[in-house]
Amino acid sequence: MTGEGFKTFGEILKQIDGFVWGVPLIVLIILTGIYLTIRVRGLQVRHLGKALKFMVKNEEGGEGEVTSFGALCTALSATIGTGNIVGVATALAAGGPGALFWMIVAAFFGMATKYTEGFLAIKYRTIDEEGHVLGGPFYYIENGMGKKWKWLAKIFAFFGVCVGLMGIGTFTQVNGIASAVTNFFDPNTSWAIHLFGRDISWVVVIAGLIVTVCTALVIIGGIKRIANVSQVVVPFMAVLYVVFAVLLLLCNVTKIPDAIVQIVQGAFGYGDGIQGIRAVAGGVLGAMMAAMQNGVAKGIFSNEAGLGSAPIAAAAAKTKDTVRQGLVSMTGTFIDTIVICTMTGLAIVIAGSWANPDLKGVAITTVAFQSGLPFPSVVSSFVLMICLAFFAFTTILGWDYYSERCLEYLSNRNKTVVKVYRWIYVLAVFIGPYLTVAAVWTIADIFNGLMAIPNVIALIALSGVVAKETRDYFKEFDRLSK
Repeated sequence: MTGEGFKTFGEILKQIDGFVWGVPLIVLIILTGIYLTIRVRGLQVRHLGKALKFMVKNEEGGEGEVTSFGALCTALSATIGTGNIVGVATALAAGGPGALFWMIVAAFFGMATKYTEGFLAIKYRTIDEEGHVLGGPFYYIENGMGKKWKWLAKIFAFFGVCVGLMGIGTFTQVNGIASAVTNFFDPNTSWAIHLFGRDISWVVVIAGLIVTVCTALVIIGGIKRIANVSQVVVPFMAVLYVVFAVLLLLCNVTKIPDAIVQIVQGAFGYGDGIQGIRAVAGGVLGAMMAAMQNGVAKGIFSNEAGLGSAPIAAAAAKTKDTVRQGLVSMTGTFIDTIVICTMTGLAIVIAGSWANPDLKGVAITTVAFQSGLPFPSVVSSFVLMICLAFFAFTTILGWDYYSERCLEYLSNRNKTVVKVYRWIYVLAVFIGPYLTVAAVWTIADIFNGLMAIPNVIALIALSGVVAKETRDYFKEFDRLSK
């Protein structure tokens, strides 16, 4: 494809993305979160403490394939990824500081959505003849809403495969790894090779090959190997990233109030730093919609609340308690967005790197860490590169599991189809580094939106079941606690 062809293709993708992530879907997802928050009576506030306690304390005697903590780490392995570092940067660059405000708002209500997903994953899961636990939106659609809705479950599963293969799972993650590694080892593309009509650093080629090989070695082992790797890598890298992010904020604590003002003003189309966005978007209302659209879209990309991916992992948890697993699932959104994305966003706003038109993707966050941390820039860049590389790698693993489960549902558990798919997935990881950042994120956004629609329909339809059983659970819990 020629350079002009790529440009036209990119413009077509942007038009599709604008339609999929238009006002209707944004409103639908936020209203669903608000509706579920009301149905479960603000559970994400009242019972967050219990949720965090259940997160680290595995339940005894439950049926499943992995521990609740292992299931959460598998889910977090798919959520804590480039969205927390590159996604936040991309959202702020396109929508201004206000995008972070809408990201947090969507995450707050998304916690109720994620609770509902985890609850339904356990309630409607099934176990096949071989003892494998099967669950996720396709099963709570079919078993909860009824067989006549199986077509909706199939649509969800189809888009789930697409998101894994051409969205969150492969292209964005390995592209993020390649960008981070290149920015550190070869920022000026001094060691270049001409591929696909442009100069590409040898660092990209090497990094792509290493990630591809490592991915192939792990995914052959299935959910248990993915969970084992995730339980080690995810907590360690999350803690490392949070420690450095907290240190950055402490070193710039006097700048935080001004950053918060910028974020709140930007959310409603105001602020000194968003004139360019306002000009492009067509005034204050346009700037507000740009902040909202980018914040909600990238927030959901990061925490996946409403997307329907996390319940696929939650269904494999060794538990018999629907409410407990819902609470554990809910902590994923809290950790991912309200903690980690907020820290990243504050760092970027404090540094002002979001407003630099010469910076793209991970470079925005890298500059923020370099300017905000009291270390030589090479140290800050190295830490960020390592965190992003491991976050993205575990996301690749988690989404292979998700998309395999979707494909199993579509193919009636045809093992040959799944085995072939694994190699196609590895191939997608291999080609990911050579795609442009803009195209990669646009494709991911499109499939995210399409995947969310059938899942949100199911969450609303089954919310009555969730609300009733949740109320009964806490009545009994309170009675036994007296």
